[in-house]
Amino acid sequence: MRIGILALLQETNTFIDQPTELSHFRENLYLSGEAIREQLASANHEIGGFFGGLEGAGCEIVPLFAARALPFGTVSDDTCRTLFAEIERSLDEAGPLDGLLLAPHGATVGKTFRDVDGHWLSLVRRHVGPDVPVISTADPHGNLSPLMADSVDAIISYRTNPHIDQRPRGEEAAQLLLRTLRGEVRPTMAASFPPMLISIDRQCTSEEPCRTLCAAVDEVRSHPGVLSASLFLGFPYSDVAEMGAAMTVVTDNDPVLARQLADGLGERMWEMRDKLTARLVGVEEALDQASELEGPVLLLDMGDNVGGGSAADGTLLAEAIHRRQAGPAFVCLYDPESVGQAAAAGAGAELELVVGGKTDQLHGPPLQVRATVMSLHDGRFEEPEARHGGMRHFDQGRTAVVTTDSGLTIMLTSRRMVPFSLHQLTDFGVDPASFRLIVAKGVNAPIAAYAPVCPSLVRVNTPGVTTADLDQLTYYHRRRPMYPFESEIAWSPESATV
Repeated sequence: MRIGILALLQETNTFIDQPTELSHFRENLYLSGEAIREQLASANHEIGGFFGGLEGAGCEIVPLFAARALPFGTVSDDTCRTLFAEIERSLDEAGPLDGLLLAPHGATVGKTFRDVDGHWLSLVRRHVGPDVPVISTADPHGNLSPLMADSVDAIISYRTNPHIDQRPRGEEAAQLLLRTLRGEVRPTMAASFPPMLISIDRQCTSEEPCRTLCAAVDEVRSHPGVLSASLFLGFPYSDVAEMGAAMTVVTDNDPVLARQLADGLGERMWEMRDKLTARLVGVEEALDQASELEGPVLLLDMGDNVGGGSAADGTLLAEAIHRRQAGPAFVCLYDPESVGQAAAAGAGAELELVVGGKTDQLHGPPLQVRATVMSLHDGRFEEPEARHGGMRHFDQGRTAVVTTDSGLTIMLTSRRMVPFSLHQLTDFGVDPASFRLIVAKGVNAPIAAYAPVCPSLVRVNTPGVTTADLDQLTYYHRRRPMYPFESEIAWSPESATV
């Protein structure tokens, strides 16, 4: 058996003005052929899981193409065409394949190609034909589209948010493909698309109400004849017709059962819709709450969520902590200009800095501080454990760590960096246990990294392109009606038009 592996992952925030270009993929992940095996076979990522799940099966693994970019703006048309051409080229050069394992994100949006994932999955399907089994993983933050579902035999989303189970889901997909190729099972999938959105602050799978929803999916997975079932939480920052939550169920050649169970999960989600809407806490209220909690307290800056594509230089929480002298506290800001100034001054120097707030006008103004340069670094660090995103090697560019007399420690980076690893601090001599407050620019993803040192957390409703207050965003392309935007709507699987 010859089994191909393809991956294209990027989470698109359509509210960001700047486009995602090919350079964003090349600086993160852009691999062809055997380089995929060399760099990712051992990774805590679904691609690593593909290799692990196929190991010892006596098949030929054919790595084709893998690309990933950090979350950012809409993917440019030229970049989309280049990526699609790479996928087609890799398929042409691979020769006949008996099966395929695919890793889309599910929330990739192009300027013209609005459903990027549906487009490239259908491209693969057209290339290999209807009889070659194709099994896909997906990020549950994806906005599952009917075209995605129609293009593959089964989709398996990660079960955890933060996403720490990507490798196991890749292994699961590989095992399902092997069973299919051996003739043991015939995957048949149905999807349910209730017209609703799950608020980003309610999407942590270990917290209620999402935990109850995940338990319902687990119950379906244990049903006789079911091969898999998945929850799609949705990504509210991709303004597309496909935006929203979804459920999928994969059975062993039983389309009636797949439809029945998928619709049942869709109804359960719909019944919980009020509990799955936002619960918002402002900056000052969040700091008041944090003062009563056991520290270090993790303050999740939802409006400047780097994992959702945001600027990484929002200052609103840093300014409030600095003004209230609520430290000792830590915040990381993307600010190449200030890094250069700190580096020119040198370790131990004191200087006036104007930090953050330079990318746009949405995440707070620049913050003026008098700071001492504590240390300077090249910005490379490594995360050996399974953490959100499955990444191991990180490079945030030249980095400066500075402190202010208000007790605020600021890590300044030359590249936007997702807060997915505690090694972002510890590898550069920063002790997270020494702080009363730690600001992480995310909603759920940072929890996997910071939970070991932060007994408490508060999600903070800050403005920006990833704000949890979706009334502050203007949508042009989403489905209508959709809950909670249009709250007085009725839905049932029987009334569904998708």
